Amino acid sequence: MDYILKNAMVLEDSRFRPADVAVQSGRIVSIAEDLECLPGFTAIDLHNAAVFPGFVDVHVHLREPGFSYKETIRTGTLAAAHGGYAHVCPMPNLNPVPDTAEHLRAQLDIIDRDAVVHTHPYGAITLGEKGEALAELEAMTPHTAGFSDDGRGVQSREMMRAAMLEAKRLGKIIAAHCEDNALLRGGYIHDGQYAEEHGHRGICSESEWGQIARDLELAEETGCKYHVCHISTKESVELIRRAKARGVDVTCETGPHYLVFTDMDLQEDGRFKMNPPIRSEADRQALREGLLDGAIDMIATDHAPHSREEKSRGLEKSAMGVVGLETAFSVLYTHLVRPGLLPMDRLIALMHDNPARRFGFGTPLAAGQPADLTVFDLDAAYTVDPEKFLSMGRATPFAGMTLYGVCRMTMIGGNIVWQEGEA
Repeated sequence: MDYILKNAMVLEDSRFRPADVAVQSGRIVSIAEDLECLPGFTAIDLHNAAVFPGFVDVHVHLREPGFSYKETIRTGTLAAAHGGYAHVCPMPNLNPVPDTAEHLRAQLDIIDRDAVVHTHPYGAITLGEKGEALAELEAMTPHTAGFSDDGRGVQSREMMRAAMLEAKRLGKIIAAHCEDNALLRGGYIHDGQYAEEHGHRGICSESEWGQIARDLELAEETGCKYHVCHISTKESVELIRRAKARGVDVTCETGPHYLVFTDMDLQEDGRFKMNPPIRSEADRQALREGLLDGAIDMIATDHAPHSREEKSRGLEKSAMGVVGLETAFSVLYTHLVRPGLLPMDRLIALMHDNPARRFGFGTPLAAGQPADLTVFDLDAAYTVDPEKFLSMGRATPFAGMTLYGVCRMTMIGGNIVWQEGEA
């Protein structure tokens, strides 16, 4: 169908202006005030809601194939649409691990059949994500967003160097989960005040930033396109900031939960357990500063659904990971933009422009572009109820929180894939 989205607000030069958006044959054909509704077009009154380019999340877990009791590509991409995302990049900790062209094809076939938003999988860096031998990087290159062993850090410096050299040759990104296993010591939350006061084993910050420091040296040596996943520590921010100043080809992401909570907000509940963990107030402040000065390039959810049973065992024994696709924008808008801590245009850069530029997908809200867009009522508030999620996952630290910014609609290629009030 062709549409005219009437009475929209579009962000232009850091300010909203009123406009109508005309969509024909899957593309935006005009953005202007008072567009006429031509024959054959369906008019939708947005009542001054904001229209943004569909967001890009370069770090999600869709769990299929192999773990469809946690999430499926269908439910995960519906959740993405509900959160305003047009592009998602699922990580390769699956069964089978996409470490060969054949194993990747098993995932691609499900994506082709079931995904409702653009879905760009990662291939694994190493076979089985075991860190012992390189995966079939070249064979997977045409169909991947990049390469990652997410969920595990590549422990061997020589293995990571070999991966970076091959990725450099292939023109692909290495997206690294940075974690030094030798420093974990059985920890499962941040090694800080809450852990000390409540008798929990902590994960030290160096387990993250130490491996980032190693990888930045290797990226500088090899010239590889290097991306750091889910940074959570102040040291990580500073290392990446300095590497960028030296000209290292590095980008990084952080997640909404690291920007809102500190370890003193933890509760004895599995919905507060993820890897890396929520850290200290000093870390949170450094992450927020990194958003503003460009040290941090993008925000990704690390959407990681598990079953109810897996998340019901408290902080110590619950599985690592929380869901985030359906709350990310409203969390960030409520806690960073509305209080004046982050300009709206910077948030859109973090959620669309920067990941699109780095990874090569995503489209601006402009005439001639594919109609991959999302609509948010910024004045509407809601209370986070995980039982209303489209994701199969329910564990979120934001449960019960009142947030501003309700997604009214998401459109992919001119097709409405999510609309409030419709299945």
